[in-house]
Amino acid sequence: MHDDHTTAPKTRALRLGVAGPVGTGKSSVIATICRHLRDEFALGVITNDIYTDEDARFLKSAGVLPEERIRAVETGSCPHTAIRDDVTMNLMAVEDLERDFAPLDIVLVESGGDNLTATFSPALVDAQLFVLDVAGGGDVARKGGPGISGADLLVINKIDLGPHVDVDVDRMVADAQKARDGRPVLPLSRKQADTVEKLCDWVREMHKTYAGGDHVPVDPGPMAPHHHAHDDGHTHRHD
Repeated sequence: MHDDHTTAPKTRALRLGVAGPVGTGKSSVIATICRHLRDEFALGVITNDIYTDEDARFLKSAGVLPEERIRAVETGSCPHTAIRDDVTMNLMAVEDLERDFAPLDIVLVESGGDNLTATFSPALVDAQLFVLDVAGGGDVARKGGPGISGADLLVINKIDLGPHVDVDVDRMVADAQKARDGRPVLPLSRKQADTVEKLCDWVREMHKTYAGGDHVPVDPGPMAPHHHAHDDGHTHRHD
């Protein structure tokens, strides 16, 4: 007797979330991963913006993947809501991408630009990267927050800019390591091949662990209480 369950294709990819404040280079990190790993893995990308598809258009124009494997979600709401509180829009987009291009190995989900409180729900992603950059200030890592302290990997991006913005990169990395209590911290510059290879090695190892059934998603913890101001003068609060 034929059993459809035994012949159904595997469509569940490793889902990696990429979060971090505005301007830290989340899209650039995703482009770097895609550019260097697209010949090893079948990749897809979901981007998030409140009202635009600008990040998706950036990645498409960079030619890092076939355009149809890069899809934008326009959340129409606070980025926190779309990656943590109600992940429905993103989850549907990921599942559609996995179905349309099965089997994918990895789907990267980029959060809309946000602040230090952002974390992904483990219902949406299996692991998450949090991105800071030296241009944001050398003291940012010391400020902490659930993304900095609890993400699977903390990326300190644009380290080549350190001398130009008066940031001691070694000190910033040391502060980040202290804030993360032993969890990995990766200093990164897309212009420094050794740092790019370390990022790719982390992704490879994460996929290997996931594919072997040994990875258990870890929730970095709820976002810290904060509020957002709107153009009409109203605010809304997350607790």
